[in-house]
Amino acid sequence: MKSGFLSVSGAAKTFGAATVLDGVDLSMGRGEFISLLGPSGCGKTTLLRIVAGLMTPDQGKVALDGEDITRRPPHRRDVSVVFQNYALFPHLSVAENVAFGLKARGAAKDAIAPAVTKYLGLVQMSAFAGRSIKALSGGQQQRVAVARALAVGPKLLLLDEPFSALDRKLREAMQIDLKRILREVGTTAIFVTHDQDEALTMSDRIAVMHRGRIEQLGTPAEIYHSPATPFALGFVGLSTQLPGKVVRAADGMVEIETAAGPIRARANFIPGSAVLVGVRPERIAIGEAKANRIEAALADAAFQGARVQLHFAAPAGGQILAEAPILPAQAGPGTRLDLSWDVEDTLVYPAPDLAA
Repeated sequence: MKSGFLSVSGAAKTFGAATVLDGVDLSMGRGEFISLLGPSGCGKTTLLRIVAGLMTPDQGKVALDGEDITRRPPHRRDVSVVFQNYALFPHLSVAENVAFGLKARGAAKDAIAPAVTKYLGLVQMSAFAGRSIKALSGGQQQRVAVARALAVGPKLLLLDEPFSALDRKLREAMQIDLKRILREVGTTAIFVTHDQDEALTMSDRIAVMHRGRIEQLGTPAEIYHSPATPFALGFVGLSTQLPGKVVRAADGMVEIETAAGPIRARANFIPGSAVLVGVRPERIAIGEAKANRIEAALADAAFQGARVQLHFAAPAGGQILAEAPILPAQAGPGTRLDLSWDVEDTLVYPAPDLAA
């Protein structure tokens, strides 16, 4: 998969005194699915709207399939958008909604009906072709919106939190369906979401955004197992986080003093450096003797079906989380448990500037 099919270079956007995008660069390959993931106000929807042509960047360039489309109007970009509210026409039937874009683009009359049939079949809505949009559920409307967007054969599909109004079970089903559909069609797509599980499930790569910038761009596995920044660590998945200070460093190894105890890690910091230690909860073992060991008092346990999430009392400014298949025998609030993990599972970052 070659990058550069879509290229965003130095995209910047301000609204008054607020910088919404701060020189964003993004490159993706043909057929790739990238999620823009981040909290509200991080700039992900603004970036999507700039790519769609619904907003003009103050600075920067957008190129698609080798053509500069920065100043090109939306209808001349060969880009389709699925909005959060679907933007379907309530006075048209399901089939008429899917046909609308084809007619608007001047498709041959004898090509419209086969295309409508094909894409309604792809989203499993063939039986609803003659139905009114008003008679559909939210999930069914979402499928129609995807079919309409894909029917015109866009070079790029943009999706702006299209599952946000759906209940959890339906949302998870739609995630798998959309991933399947896009792979069948081979469409390049950008998906905006604030839901980390959604991004991890669907994406080839994820762009974690924060304060108008991309903090990390990588595969779901890279984002989860090797978060590049404290923000990426905290926003994607759960983690134990302990502030500390490096007291020894040699040969790519450091020893860190924390309020919970000493911790060793593979990292390069000079002694005296203020750092943040991170560990994913599934990497922490209970009652075993691994390289890094701390003792902590259980504060609460949350049953989550196949696992139990354990919350421990932590020093000020930190948090300690672990996961286990079952709650340890006779463990209750206040029980002190031995927690340990491998050196290789220890993540270390420069201490974040909380005022930044």
